[in-house]
Amino acid sequence: MKYIPKTNLEIQTNLTFYYFSNFINYKLNYLSIQLLNILLGFFISTTLSTISAQTGDWGVIAAAIIVTNQEIVSKIIYKYTIINQIKWLTYCNSIKIGILYGLFVDAFKLGS
Repeated sequence: MKYIPKTNLEIQTNLTFYYFSNFINYKLNYLSIQLLNILLGFFISTTLSTISAQTGDWGVIAAAIIVTNQEIVSKIIYKYTIINQIKWLTYCNSIKIGILYGLFVDAFKLGS
């Protein structure tokens, strides 16, 4: 038999707990996917920078491809506000952020 709350305080407490737990679960799942995408972007940037550095002559072409890709994704993401609600585009944006972060880390490693 299901328990039915009797007072308004019990109903409000149960509803508050229910909405809070759903909010926390949604945000943690979304946050974990975003962090995985950022780490994937970091991995992609590390592989791109090491592969192009092996030959030495592909560095400029690889940089041009990466910058072009970054600008195209940024134009698509930040041009319209409605696009921020489409999940796969926000995932592409977090991968883009991870790639930029990885390239900055590689630049600091080379500079030191």
